[in-house]
Amino acid sequence: MIEVRFHGRGGQGAVTSAEIVAQAAINEGLYAQAFPNFGPERRGAPVLAFLRVSDKPIRLRSKVYEPNAIVILDPTLLSSANPTNGLKKDGFVVINSNKPEDELRALFPGFKIASVDGSRIAREEMGVPITNTTMLGSLIKATKIVAIASLDVPIKNRFGLIAQKNVNAYTRAFKETQIFS
Repeated sequence: MIEVRFHGRGGQGAVTSAEIVAQAAINEGLYAQAFPNFGPERRGAPVLAFLRVSDKPIRLRSKVYEPNAIVILDPTLLSSANPTNGLKKDGFVVINSNKPEDELRALFPGFKIASVDGSRIAREEMGVPITNTTMLGSLIKATKIVAIASLDVPIKNRFGLIAQKNVNAYTRAFKETQIFS
């Protein structure tokens, strides 16, 4: 089983991202769960979303406490939270960042890192700096949780007329993600 924790802010689409990957996994014949962790938060407040994907039925119903990967949609969260809390020793930090490798290694010592400037790609491909679908390309490159093409149907179902912009964004992020292990 692969467990992922998404770190974002209200309105950035962390919950949507988890749901899209879960649907892609189910379409591949896998088992999946996606669910949020928030209360009466407002737009801009820190939000967590959780994802589990397995080739066997998933019986867990708790939050993801020891993820295989974390996805950081908004790097400003680093100043107010510790997103690596509980991340497995060989886990991946998937981060929206334009920082160089040495700075990222200093921030996340001992972890594998998948980095892409998701904000830039989202602005250029979609016209808005909303990075949730963009960062899915980076997550898939790092973890191979599903095939990149498996995102197409859930994205088209969710976004309709603007789906192709999202497809372009996560495809580009997949290609541009740098892996530091």
